[in-house]
Amino acid sequence: MTSILFIVFLPLLAAIVAGFANKSFGAILPKVVTTGALFASCALSWPIFIHYLGGGQATVTPVLDWIHSGDMRIDWSLRVDALTAVMLVVITSVSALVHLYSWGYMEEDPDQPRFFAYLSLFTFAMLMLVTADNLVQMFFGWEGVGLASYLLIGFWFRKPSANAAAIKAFVVNRVGDLGFMLGIFGTYLVFNTVSIPEILRLAPGMAGSTIGFFGGRFDTMTVLCLLLFVGAMGKSAQLGLHTWLPDAMEGPTPVSALIHAATMVTAGVFMVCRLSPMFETSPFALTVVMTVGSATCLFAATVGLVQTDIKRVIAYSTCSQLGYMFFAAGCGAYGAAMFHLFTHAFFKALLFLGAGSVIHSMHHEQDMRYYGGLRKSIPITFWGMMMGTLAITGVGIPAVFGNPLAIGFAGFHSKDAIIEAAWASGQHGASIVGIIVALLTSFYSWRLMFLTFWGKPRWEQSEHIQHAIHDAHGHGHDAVHAGHDDHGTTAAHAHHGEAAEEGQGSEPHGHGHVVQAHPVFTTHGDGTGGYHPHESPFPILLPLIILSIGAIAAGFVFHGYFIEPSAGEEYWHGAIAFREHLMHAMHEVPLGVKLSASIAMLTGLLGAYIFYIRSPHAPRKLAETYAPVYDFLLNKWYFDELYNLLFVKPAFAIGRFFWHRGDEQTIDRLGPNGSAWVVSQGSRVAGKLQTGYVYTYAFVMLLGLTGAVTWAITR
Repeated sequence: MTSILFIVFLPLLAAIVAGFANKSFGAILPKVVTTGALFASCALSWPIFIHYLGGGQATVTPVLDWIHSGDMRIDWSLRVDALTAVMLVVITSVSALVHLYSWGYMEEDPDQPRFFAYLSLFTFAMLMLVTADNLVQMFFGWEGVGLASYLLIGFWFRKPSANAAAIKAFVVNRVGDLGFMLGIFGTYLVFNTVSIPEILRLAPGMAGSTIGFFGGRFDTMTVLCLLLFVGAMGKSAQLGLHTWLPDAMEGPTPVSALIHAATMVTAGVFMVCRLSPMFETSPFALTVVMTVGSATCLFAATVGLVQTDIKRVIAYSTCSQLGYMFFAAGCGAYGAAMFHLFTHAFFKALLFLGAGSVIHSMHHEQDMRYYGGLRKSIPITFWGMMMGTLAITGVGIPAVFGNPLAIGFAGFHSKDAIIEAAWASGQHGASIVGIIVALLTSFYSWRLMFLTFWGKPRWEQSEHIQHAIHDAHGHGHDAVHAGHDDHGTTAAHAHHGEAAEEGQGSEPHGHGHVVQAHPVFTTHGDGTGGYHPHESPFPILLPLIILSIGAIAAGFVFHGYFIEPSAGEEYWHGAIAFREHLMHAMHEVPLGVKLSASIAMLTGLLGAYIFYIRSPHAPRKLAETYAPVYDFLLNKWYFDELYNLLFVKPAFAIGRFFWHRGDEQTIDRLGPNGSAWVVSQGSRVAGKLQTGYVYTYAFVMLLGLTGAVTWAITR
């Protein structure tokens, strides 16, 4: 299957061309090369996916000999099976559309060649990860997406908050990567190979054995699986290692859609499913995966309820949906986990890109409290986000009460399957958590829609809109978004009583360059501040339209291949540990479980309607009544503050101690500075001996000669 070579290496070639061309040929050449390469990779990926829908054996394409050291032999090969095929279409489809979207969104940025080079480099690294035939090769892609993520989050490097977010993402992921590395080392120690097929073949035989670890003996497969899962927790932002994901929204919106919604953050889920035969040998490890996934699911959904930045709401939604995928894997429903990964890629990329279109139309204002009534001004964006919201909230008709065929939007099929699989596997607690989170997801998703597209316009309260009006009226002031330095803090008091949050401002279109004000301004007393939003350009709208198709149809069309017992077994063909009996049991769950997700969705919709349409002052009263709870959620359960207290401040204190006491006052004082002082003092003493008189020098010479003669005689 030689096409896999083109799929993987075309983005790398495009990144090299765009990076070295930089601004030499303007922005057009890098954009054309990178976007064309991604659409070519996408066009080659879909036939592979369709081929595996009918079942098929895995293929391995050798690339080169890599590491030969003693008994360890690692060759660079590209492995393609049903699991890889899913990831290929997800990565290349979303990345191609993000490249196209960026033509419109980043149009005014002076560093477009660098941006497109980073995007293509990230795509190459992700493709290397999912086509890996061994753990070391997977680790190469794993670190590659970490590097590209760091570069893209900090793309606006003159913006301090973007630099801080990039460093935070890099450091937190290093914690997870340490666990991943230890897992790889331990796996090689146990199996004497890093070849994934060989490890999965030998894994069942190691069940029940023990290994020495930190001075004790523990179950071998449990230790290996938990270490590998730590790596998955970091990359997929699970509870404890999740803090980097919301801050990563400091990068441009296309970055959020590509890296933190559809591809990079799903790497952990992919890794757990790829190594599912290993996890099947350790029930305890699966319980940990399920517990962490459930906790993450619930945590992120509660925090998403009160966020005011439109991108942060979607970011916490991503974190929550990743929790769904992990607790599905922890229940043994790996097919359902991958199915939700597949559908989530379409509707979450749609929501992120739709949010970017809203931000673009609102002069880079990201605070939903300053939106309202936008559905008539930007109708295509509205309908795109509506499709995404219907998909993520799980709108559909269950197969109950004589209805033989369940039909609905993408999330309806995949999320309901996870809840039913958890119940069927006996994990009723996880299933109940999934139902609660479905309700919360519906509430915050419709809250976003109502605050953004319904109600009266609240644009006149936005500092960014006022800047745009000021510039359009020609008051001698350029709308310079220099790293967002004077727009970094939202208003101190919240609309509807929802408190503002430090650092949740708009993203700049570049760094230090002029952004043109929008052309249509009038004077109205209708809350618009005289500002008229406009629909985004065609390169932004076309990806929304295409992704809307995925959000509508991806679940209904493909659910049989991922989770249906007979078709699923034929499709996966050993690519994951497919529990056919669990898939059968999903269809036998009680009626209440089948209806629960739909009831939760309707309840969340009704609650959001009452709070933000019928009684828009109710959120303020509720926030004031339950201020401690509200503050707890608004401050993200105080995880950042806790980590700052436990890790950041002590690390800085230790650093300052070694800097001042160790480096300056000890090493420098006794080392180079001390040596320099001795030389300086010696020079002063020697200088005093230089009198300039001949008799003084003659006397010194006589003393020296006398001393030499005396030494010779006595010797």
